[in-house]
Amino acid sequence: MVAPAAQSPDLLAGPDTFDDVGAVRQANGRVGLHSVDFFPPVVDDAEAYGAIAAANSLSDIYASGGAPSVVLNLAGFPREWGDEILQPIFKGAVAVVMESGALWVGGHSVLAEEPLFGFSVYGDVAEENVITNDAAKAGDRLALTKPLGAGTITTGAQRDLIAQEHIDAAVVLMRRLNNKGADAMRAAGVKSATDITGFGLLGHAGNIARASNVQICIDSSKLPLMPGVEAYAKDGIFSGGSAKGRATLESMVTIGEDVPQWLSSVGFDAETSGGLLVCVPADRCQDFESAMPADQPFAWVGEVREGDAQVILS
Repeated sequence: MVAPAAQSPDLLAGPDTFDDVGAVRQANGRVGLHSVDFFPPVVDDAEAYGAIAAANSLSDIYASGGAPSVVLNLAGFPREWGDEILQPIFKGAVAVVMESGALWVGGHSVLAEEPLFGFSVYGDVAEENVITNDAAKAGDRLALTKPLGAGTITTGAQRDLIAQEHIDAAVVLMRRLNNKGADAMRAAGVKSATDITGFGLLGHAGNIARASNVQICIDSSKLPLMPGVEAYAKDGIFSGGSAKGRATLESMVTIGEDVPQWLSSVGFDAETSGGLLVCVPADRCQDFESAMPADQPFAWVGEVREGDAQVILS
């Protein structure tokens, strides 16, 4: 049930549409985009943690087609953490926020037994360009702008089961902004997309399916994976989000008989600062391809079809 406080004709996206932002119509023909995200460390490197947390927090604004303009920091740190840890965290976050072009205007920090770090983010977009979960159409092609597997890499790293080269490769991807994907969506006239974060690929795809009342059909053989993830996943390395996602989404997701269980588990697993799952109009695919940078490869992973709300992984 959505609270009455979240009901307004000016609320274009929010709880009703399973979106990760609140999109609020403004008087000037623009739509204000509001989001917040923070989480505990996902890597041991303090600077990388700050950068990844910032990129993850900014991602919802890009997924809605907008650009972030103002951020407020949210932080909780253990009392014993000194400058040798805190300064690199903020250094990494500052670099990513500055890259985004947003203005860091303040924040709030508390003492906490478990460290937490992230941002409240404001951005905006022209109303005709706002991108939501509830606008997918049958015939749209599905593009995924980053490979999957952050849950496997970060969980395995905590258990000392992951090669450093694979951790380093994952960090590069997790700290990368989704701004270029947002540019490509605008160039292709995209109306529906989501970023892939805590609910995993299949969970976020399910939000589009429910909001748009369509089938999101994903070809498992086309899914890109971070370096090393296939081997680690075959060894059963996933975060707790994988089993939780499988149990929670059981009624909404249909898994084909030929899909390996390890691969579907990656699909259910939580991602950190993942890419965009984009519903590209069939006649605008070339526009999307042309607008994506050559050094940020993406994959066509499926299509949107008519039918009751469902995600089909074949």
